Amino acid sequence: MIDEANDTIDRDSYEPAYAQLVRILRRQIATGVFRPGDRLPSEAQLCERYGVSPMTVRRVINILADQGVVVAEQGRGTFVKPLELGTAIFDLDRLQQLFRDESQSQVKLLEVRIVPATERTARKLAIEVGERTIFIRRLIFQGENPMLLHREYVLYDPTRPIIEAEMEVTSLRGLFMGGNESALKWGDLAIDATVLTDDEATLLHSEVGAAAFRLEHIFYDFDNRPVSWGWFICPGDRLRFTAKVGIHDQETNNP
Repeated sequence: MIDEANDTIDRDSYEPAYAQLVRILRRQIATGVFRPGDRLPSEAQLCERYGVSPMTVRRVINILADQGVVVAEQGRGTFVKPLELGTAIFDLDRLQQLFRDESQSQVKLLEVRIVPATERTARKLAIEVGERTIFIRRLIFQGENPMLLHREYVLYDPTRPIIEAEMEVTSLRGLFMGGNESALKWGDLAIDATVLTDDEATLLHSEVGAAAFRLEHIFYDFDNRPVSWGWFICPGDRLRFTAKVGIHDQETNNP
């Protein structure tokens, strides 16, 4: 049943009518007024019910379709999309939280040295085997607890000091918090399962052979050249990936 008190267009609001109607329809879908597979009211019905123009209704439907909430079928109407697990998107918010509070997280630099590129490193960075790279090893803490071990190979640039390359090109906090001064344009990320080696288990205060996540990354500059390749190792009990599927109420954040 539609809650008319909360589902009306406020003509005195600074929020545009189309945005209000998007919110109203999302709320109705989230609360079960319209369920997956149900057809929404027609364009004419929505215009009459909410006192808006056909252009506004079409804009609303396009927005909901772009959000993956509904699907418009030619000649049949607009339908609420069913739950699709294949649309689930997992984010790295748990990792981002490690860097959000600087008072609770810190990055300890374990090692920085120049090393020749192995065949694998050369392939990842699109360079010749034997070319110089900067190898960096870091340990990321949350409070006093080691959470992540990070290994990375960065292109060596003789015009820049190593510490400058480490701080600017591969600034971890900047990458996760969206720093504006990043020299990176885009990246490839891949997550797979692994187990902790002796060295990893010791540094991460865990057990040898314990299940872990490996997050591999390759970052590219604005000329689309790979500039760094590396990976994070995190024990499986310290990292959890979550995602919402289906329609939820954006205002209350309730499913």
